[in-house]
Amino acid sequence: MNIIGVIAEYNPFHLGHLYQINKIKERYPDSIIIAIISTNFTERGEISILNKWDKTKICLEYNIDLVIELPTLYGTQSADMFAYAAINILNSLHIDTLVFGTETDNIDDLVKLANIQLNSKLYDELVKKYLDTGINYPTAQSKALKDITNINIDKPNDLLALSYIKEIIKNDYKITPISIKRTNDYHSKIVESNIINASLIRKLIIQNEDVSKYVPELTLKYINKNISIDNAYKYLLYTIINNKDHLNEYLSVDEGIENRLIKQITSSNSWEELVMNIKTKRYTYNKINRMLIHILLGIKKTDNNKDIYIRILGFNTKGRNYLNKIKKNITIPIFTSYKPNKVNSLDIEYKSTYIYSLITNDLSLIKKEYQNKPIIKK
Repeated sequence: MNIIGVIAEYNPFHLGHLYQINKIKERYPDSIIIAIISTNFTERGEISILNKWDKTKICLEYNIDLVIELPTLYGTQSADMFAYAAINILNSLHIDTLVFGTETDNIDDLVKLANIQLNSKLYDELVKKYLDTGINYPTAQSKALKDITNINIDKPNDLLALSYIKEIIKNDYKITPISIKRTNDYHSKIVESNIINASLIRKLIIQNEDVSKYVPELTLKYINKNISIDNAYKYLLYTIINNKDHLNEYLSVDEGIENRLIKQITSSNSWEELVMNIKTKRYTYNKINRMLIHILLGIKKTDNNKDIYIRILGFNTKGRNYLNKIKKNITIPIFTSYKPNKVNSLDIEYKSTYIYSLITNDLSLIKKEYQNKPIIKK
């Protein structure tokens, strides 16, 4: 029996995600699927339009056996740190296979490129050379790999896959990476089939368009159509103004970008406008969004020293039986609900949920953070 790991944001869970799960079940009919999911905010620095409890219900409904929380501390960082936490947690749960979606359909190329990133001095030199021209890190990575191998890897899911594979290789985890080719373009802005990317679905939701063709019925039930990151802007302003002399202490505030932030804060009327006013060739849209999320949530650079944990959000009978079987061999803390001060990363999760509840005008989520036990699907 294979133990399959899936890393996902499900923002929102759509038919492409269901396609991936069905493919896993088709390839590995006798398997357990463990999904580690982002919670309130995502790797791109966006707000989730599904809360984590609704995501968990959807996961269990569509044949995921065990659902685990990806701590906000790591779920809102760039690809390598995102991958570090997700793979570490999944390895602690003894997965033997990691399945992810990619634009490329050649896992051997991805493994080759990951090894180059880990072991090639030439690669490091080329990345530095490109960074010195003022371009951003993901682009520098892609250009360096293209120079060495003539393989072009520049799509977000492929770059994230490289981070997963690097984490597996450098830690010698006994995990086999498996890619499933995406059926649509990650950046596509037009509807070409009933499987479209999550960004386009979010855009359609903002425009108050019908997305019932592109998401499962249960997702449609739980989508919060009124969520906007701009609802968080006043809380962000308050935090920046009260900490303007200490902004460089926050995670992702690097290279003097706090000076641009202070300069632009008084002339920006929304979150989006602030991002665009700060954005340069060097600072990507996603990097700035992540930085603002870290300031909003009060996440400091020193928080990266906090412990990783396993927070169980839900399971079915197979998932519960598997967890009970391996629990005594798990070496990192396991939680089924929020325990103040037990692990500092959990306190960040609570703070994240509190801010998320204010943004979404759903204060019941604060109580759920304390009271909810794992969701059980019979």
